[in-house]
Amino acid sequence: MGHMHEGACGSIVRMHRVFVTIGGVDMTSKTITRADLCEAVYQKVGLSRSESASLVEAVIEEICSAAVRGESIKLSSFGTFTIRSKNERIGRNPKTGQEVPITPRRVMVFKPSNIMKDKVIEANRLRSAK
Repeated sequence: MGHMHEGACGSIVRMHRVFVTIGGVDMTSKTITRADLCEAVYQKVGLSRSESASLVEAVIEEICSAAVRGESIKLSSFGTFTIRSKNERIGRNPKTGQEVPITPRRVMVFKPSNIMKDKVIEANRLRSAK
């Protein structure tokens, strides 16, 4: 747990945990990993560990493939991953102040759903009330 893994499409996959429990253990102070997701599926769904790992891998690969194709990924009650095209612009080297062109590129953007936002706000409210 807590490791980075070579992920689908050759990317390093790490997901930040907001206010999550796995197997009844509070995991808010760490980053959730692929292994954590596999363990959660194993604990909650009842598949074998190897079936759980295969399921998690298949889901991640499908999400990655859709993103590579430029498709949006909408997960109800969670959020939406979209690919946004950014135009060329002029940036500045912070050390020298010299203007540098930043080439056009495509970036992935995550927008949490209102349900997810509300859960995070409530979790933070409960945390600060302690």
